[in-house]
Amino acid sequence: MKARILVIEDEPAIREELTQLFEKYGYQCASSSDFQHIAETALSSGADLILLDINLPYQDGFQVCREIRQKSNLPIIVLTSRNSDFDELMSLNFGADDYISKPYNAQVLLARIQKLLARTYEIQDNVVLTHKGLTLNLLKAEISYQGQRKSLTKNEMGILRLLMVNSRAVVSKETLIAKIWGLDSEAEDNNVEVYISFLRKKLAYLGSRIAISTVRKVGYYLEHPGE
Repeated sequence: MKARILVIEDEPAIREELTQLFEKYGYQCASSSDFQHIAETALSSGADLILLDINLPYQDGFQVCREIRQKSNLPIIVLTSRNSDFDELMSLNFGADDYISKPYNAQVLLARIQKLLARTYEIQDNVVLTHKGLTLNLLKAEISYQGQRKSLTKNEMGILRLLMVNSRAVVSKETLIAKIWGLDSEAEDNNVEVYISFLRKKLAYLGSRIAISTVRKVGYYLEHPGE
């Protein structure tokens, strides 16, 4: 069965255009005009992915994204006419997995959706990675260290997973972009840097002795003091 996409868009014409596009390519598609309670609607919708506009009535897409992310790791793509670096960073900071500007290219949008769905749902239920006391639970999307726990977004989890699997090597920014966003994405080095910063803060919150170190102009690796 094809994935179910929830479109959160207040412009009826664009909402209908997206619905027709997704249904044409075999996806199930749903939407809602109850923007006052849209986060609750999204969480109870049974959607596999959310396509979210920023300019919404009652509350903006940033707030909606944050409310959804506080309770779920459901994949979220922000699709908006606002195309500033600030808006993109805000979207990522509030938990979005990807950011696409309007006017969008339909085939690029579909490819990004397909890759995000594949990356999200290929994780097996029992996969747990450990590295020197740090545990990454891919099912729960959380890291833990000495009894402390912290939830991760999909991109944070994907990046940390690559660093842990390749713990004896430097993982390049190019590899992270290809694996997390896809080769056809518009992601750049600053996208990686933003998520590395988020991960470092979460590791610090846990009191982890493991740190993400930078090899300038190359990439990142996990470092444990004393080694």
